[in-house]
Amino acid sequence: MTNSTTNNTSSTIKTAKPSTQKSTKVNNTMSSTTEKVALSLKKRHQKENRFKAFGLFSVLFGFMLVVILLGDITSKALPAFHQHWVKLDINYQGDWLGIDERLSGYELTKQLKGANFRAVLKNSIYPMFVDEQTPKLSRRDKRAVFKLFSTNGEFTIRDALLASPEDFNQTVSIWIKLDDDVDVYLKEGFALGEAGLRINEKQAHWVAKLQREQRIESRFNVGFFTASDSREPELAGVRGALTGTLLTMFVTILLSFPLGVAGALYLEEFAPKNRITDLIEININNLAAVPSIVFGLLGLAVIINVFGLPRSAPLVGGIVLTLMTLPTIIIASRAAIKAVPPSIREAALGLGASKMQVTFSHVLPQAMPGIITGAIIGIAQALGETAPLLMIGMVAFIVDVPTSIVDSATVLPVQIFLWADSPERAFLAKNSAAILVLLTLLLVINVTATVLRSKFEKK
Repeated sequence: MTNSTTNNTSSTIKTAKPSTQKSTKVNNTMSSTTEKVALSLKKRHQKENRFKAFGLFSVLFGFMLVVILLGDITSKALPAFHQHWVKLDINYQGDWLGIDERLSGYELTKQLKGANFRAVLKNSIYPMFVDEQTPKLSRRDKRAVFKLFSTNGEFTIRDALLASPEDFNQTVSIWIKLDDDVDVYLKEGFALGEAGLRINEKQAHWVAKLQREQRIESRFNVGFFTASDSREPELAGVRGALTGTLLTMFVTILLSFPLGVAGALYLEEFAPKNRITDLIEININNLAAVPSIVFGLLGLAVIINVFGLPRSAPLVGGIVLTLMTLPTIIIASRAAIKAVPPSIREAALGLGASKMQVTFSHVLPQAMPGIITGAIIGIAQALGETAPLLMIGMVAFIVDVPTSIVDSATVLPVQIFLWADSPERAFLAKNSAAILVLLTLLLVINVTATVLRSKFEKK
């Protein structure tokens, strides 16, 4: 009896050992799997954290580069927004002007228009620089003195006398601009009488003399915004280029936006799906990748040579930029139209609306925010283009401010390109200031488009 009980117990123990070992193995397996999962989760979280850190670094690095770029442009542009003027005592003597001193009224005004104001300017400024160190100015010294002042000085004193004919045969104080080399010399902060840049020692001494007499004054450079291009840096401004840009963008927006939206609506809502429309879609996508200079060649060969439109005109520039921006606007507009829920179309059709009513009363308003976004991208691209406009002649040196879309004009990107190639040091600041004006114009367009987009989104 005892032996049988013992045998049963031992057999039970023997039977229990494999199950215990099995459960131990299962526990070990589960523990190993848990550790692997935990390790995998740890690695995955580490990868996610590294990716987040990399993404944050990329954003901050890009933002830092933008800040550095804008800071560099702004620091270089600041000197262009102020300019140095000098006060001169101008003696409007009749014999210097080359007219009869006994004239008055209409006859005097008529004679003054053709008077010799250069002689008046020279004879008025030379005595100002005679002192103990220079008791007499040589011919070379006179040329050096005259170079201190802007070439526009004689026209400034002419306009002043024409505005006040009673100053004839009188000595009056008139402010004129200093030459660009002197202007840059003063902005660079050289010590009084110290030669530098393109100013020699004598000229630096004369400039210091004018400063001691408090004849030099720094003013806000209004002429930068009111004058057109000039070969003299102190006279150059952006008014002509800015006006040409606005006229060109007006033509571009007027043509590209309605044509692009109409093309996108037709292809997405009305056009049958066949090989012809597939070919059109492929060509539109390919046109978006064509280099911009090709559109300039197209404008030169077709718009100017075939149709005979004037060169360097905002009308031609607007047409060329329209051809370039149309693919971008059409592609973005089609994506916005396609994103409109089909339920809106079905509900309108179920209420008895026609296809045209559904498209223009329901689909187009819903897609307008995306369409405006695409238009912003296209217009921003056109605003900074230079290559196609160079091909149609908008690189010409144009002084007059355009008054219509068929007048000769240039645009801000081309103006920046021309100033960047100029050797005068003063054009560096003008160039940076023109870039700021272009960026400001782009910002205004973006803000306007954002306001319109938010308005349509609310509707």
